[in-house]
Amino acid sequence: MVNLADGSVEVIACGEQSAVERLCEWLWEGSPMSSVESVVCAEWRDDPPEGFQTG
Repeated sequence: MVNLADGSVEVIACGEQSAVERLCEWLWEGSPMSSVESVVCAEWRDDPPEGFQTG
């Protein structure tokens, strides 16, 4: 998860499909101090981005 300069947050998640789906649902709620305006979930079928930690 990274906070971007425009105030948005980018999350890259991997795991069991049901767990990732639950995360996407939770993102609409966010943390108590967050203000969620939109959520975009997309499947990524490529190598992880540079610097992404696996395992």
